[in-house]
Amino acid sequence: MLKEIQKIKNKKLLKNEFNTRKKKLFQLRQLGFNFPNTFNCTNNIKDVLNTYQKKTKSDLHKLCFVIKIAGRIIKKRILGKAAFLVIYDNNHTIQIYIKSNLFAQDYYKNYILELDLGDIIGIKGTLFKTNTLELSIYCKKIYLLTKSLRPLPNKYQGLKQQELKYRKRYLDLISNLQTARIFKQRSSIISNIRTFMIQEKFLEVETPMMHPIPGGANAKPFITYHNSLSKKMYLRVSPELYLKRLIIGGFNKIFEINRNFRNEGLSTQHNPEFTMMEIYLSYSQYTDMMILLEKLCIFLIKKIFNSYIFTYDKYQLNFKKPFKKMTMIQAILKFNKNINISDLKTLEKAKKLALKLHLNVNTHASLGEIIYLIFEKKTEKKIITPTFITEYPVEVSPLAKTNNVNKNITDRFEFFVAGHEIANGFSELNDPEEQKRRFKSQKLQKKNVENLKNFYYDKDYITALEHGLPPTSGLGIGIDRLIMILTNQKNIKDVILFPILKNKK
Repeated sequence: MLKEIQKIKNKKLLKNEFNTRKKKLFQLRQLGFNFPNTFNCTNNIKDVLNTYQKKTKSDLHKLCFVIKIAGRIIKKRILGKAAFLVIYDNNHTIQIYIKSNLFAQDYYKNYILELDLGDIIGIKGTLFKTNTLELSIYCKKIYLLTKSLRPLPNKYQGLKQQELKYRKRYLDLISNLQTARIFKQRSSIISNIRTFMIQEKFLEVETPMMHPIPGGANAKPFITYHNSLSKKMYLRVSPELYLKRLIIGGFNKIFEINRNFRNEGLSTQHNPEFTMMEIYLSYSQYTDMMILLEKLCIFLIKKIFNSYIFTYDKYQLNFKKPFKKMTMIQAILKFNKNINISDLKTLEKAKKLALKLHLNVNTHASLGEIIYLIFEKKTEKKIITPTFITEYPVEVSPLAKTNNVNKNITDRFEFFVAGHEIANGFSELNDPEEQKRRFKSQKLQKKNVENLKNFYYDKDYITALEHGLPPTSGLGIGIDRLIMILTNQKNIKDVILFPILKNKK
């Protein structure tokens, strides 16, 4: 009840503040204010701090350096005949000192003192240091560039509600310096990934985001409609089949950093729209992709931390040592002491084990699918150190090449760190007849499990395969999850600027 009363009070305060600011804007318009188109800065806060922070008071006085700078007001103090503002721009702040006797009395009283937190201003003045040695700007001229009609959250004490941070990311970026740092880190990480791939002589390509049929991954698609063609289109769940067409066409080393869309649930590790990088390399096998991924991780971590060891959550992760390698069954046995190898030998025993572990097993599930389910639900989260898991069942790997020795498994791996699956790679299936059989089997399975009336497989991709796909390995890396690890974030929403959210209650 108290919370509801406080909410009502807060809404009233915000409404009153909004109305007050609108009146101020009306009065400013009467005086000719009309949101200026531009302001020619000669400096920015970051460069000023980097260049002049270490200068002495005497040095700055001698320089008498005039600057023009702009930013958003985030703090305001009135002390007698002087005002102190703090402006923010691009993750940096600087103090502005305004002396009343430098301005006409009416201008100071009705214009400068009426500035609000959130207003964007331009400043012309000289640099100096206060008695506490804080680098500041002695204001000679002040320009209102943008009037903020709505107040900053909680008088710039930062957004406290996580949900509000996601829904109003612009306020989060203004209020929380750490948030801005994370997204700058994200940009830097993606830039470094691209640099690495180009250094490795891979060609960056682009493939369609709207597909005539869903394909490339086992996921429910988003459906849209093309008016001119009078047909349904599907947002990309994966670029895989298009990228392999390019390998068939003779592009031997390619990658794409792409947006994928999967019409599925939300969680701390899942967002329906997410960023992936897919890589394909001709005349190679899955072990080559394991080597490439290890090399990429080491390159990134060294760039970011200048070390091979860093902390994520409560774990210290060491990327200098060779990454561990385990088969799926080895991992299940290692991390689940209550499971014996004999439990995974037959379909009947595996079903009993799954029942004992309280797992929901489909009636038509095969042995491979149950083993994968046990790994997914009872093992993945326990894999902390950088580890490759290999020997995935053929039933859950429709695009991967079957192992030459054991026909029940594929030449596939997934890469795990701190309980997160970061990457998936395999030797690509290039037998068109076997690929066609697997697609059809998948269709039958889907009908049994989900009663889908329309399940498509990409017939044109089969035609492309019939022209000949060379021995090829492929790799998909979850960029968002990788960035979570590298920026020490537990929720995928904290590394996506505008995550998809549930409706407000």
